[in-house]
Amino acid sequence: MTAPGPATAEPVGTAATTVPGQRGATDLTVHVHRDTDDFAALAGEWDALFARCRTATPFQSHAWLYSWWLSYGTEGRLRIAAVRGEGGRLLALAPLALTYRPFPVLVPLGGALTDFCDVLLDDSCPDQAAHALAEALRGAARGAVLDLREVRPGGAAERIFAQWQGPRRQLADSLCLELPGAPVADLIGRLPSQTGQRVRSKLRKADKLGIEARPVPVEEVPAAIGRLLGLHRRQWAGRGVNPEHLTARFAEHLARAVTAMTVRGQARVTEFRLDGELVVSDLTLLSPRLAGGYLYGADPALRDRKVDVSAVLLRNSAGHFGPGTPPGAVLSMLRGTEAYKGHWRPEPVRNKRLLLAAPAQRPALAALATGVAARRTAAHAVKRWRARGSAPATAAASSTPAGAEAAKGGGGAGRA
Repeated sequence: MTAPGPATAEPVGTAATTVPGQRGATDLTVHVHRDTDDFAALAGEWDALFARCRTATPFQSHAWLYSWWLSYGTEGRLRIAAVRGEGGRLLALAPLALTYRPFPVLVPLGGALTDFCDVLLDDSCPDQAAHALAEALRGAARGAVLDLREVRPGGAAERIFAQWQGPRRQLADSLCLELPGAPVADLIGRLPSQTGQRVRSKLRKADKLGIEARPVPVEEVPAAIGRLLGLHRRQWAGRGVNPEHLTARFAEHLARAVTAMTVRGQARVTEFRLDGELVVSDLTLLSPRLAGGYLYGADPALRDRKVDVSAVLLRNSAGHFGPGTPPGAVLSMLRGTEAYKGHWRPEPVRNKRLLLAAPAQRPALAALATGVAARRTAAHAVKRWRARGSAPATAAASSTPAGAEAAKGGGGAGRA
């Protein structure tokens, strides 16, 4: 692809509002970007807005979503709604793509590999930016339903939902588990005394064995991602690994995204060595108020040595937090409720699925919501079969850590 020039877009409307701290009315211009080169050219402004949006998670970074688009996007389907204020300052973004089910649906970029989807709003004027962005999305949704999946509670998209003038539905989405954003010593202190003692003992054992951690410098990230995926493949061999994690496009996306995110402080790859040999590799995604362990690989031989890899990994992710941690920061275990996560007494947090449409699209919205309910009913039936011990083989497999990995669409499944 040739080097991108300045971003251009198709204007879809304007809105007037008053920005706090400024005199008079400021016209907020709204555009929808549809071109991949435009997407690339937005990087600097996108990163600046990302830094001004307190609800942003690493999955809203330009590096993550642009890389995902290059690997998974369909030409002609890109729809990035952007709101600009005085002087062209970027105030809001909704990164979307058009799909069909079979009617037109606008969905967030990132797909199943992304644990949290959201829009970006400038903290200096979130209500005005949300109003203008909602107007833009109403225009874009005249012939489509907006299906905003995996919105973390408190996410910026909730402001769009609150201001929406038209049919809307809020549904439950994936369950995530979260811990306070604090060093591992504080997290251990939250546990019952005997549990805390066991965790400390396991960490001391790993240290006594001589397992050494090394953050990977940015120039080594692409090779390190290859090593991580190699370990991940060995770790899940014969146990139902998520097939997408074995594909070339996933490897390309991860290497490209994580390299750029490491430069920006939005990701960290850590390699753990024992006697000079790589035994664990970990990818943690970062934003000021959230750290999440996204994917790891571990040498199966560590099981024989009784090393608690999950405790080692959680200590590593918790190392992101310190004296300057913003209030309300969290260490997210991302999607899934695997048993090992429960040992840390995390808080369950349910993501939201926000369905929005124009009045003419009310039947399509209702059909989409009905389909979601039917799939949820089927999933509950599988759980009941499993509880009775009569689940089909595919359903029973998903009850194991390996099956949970295969059944999920990526993301936090790697930490199963």
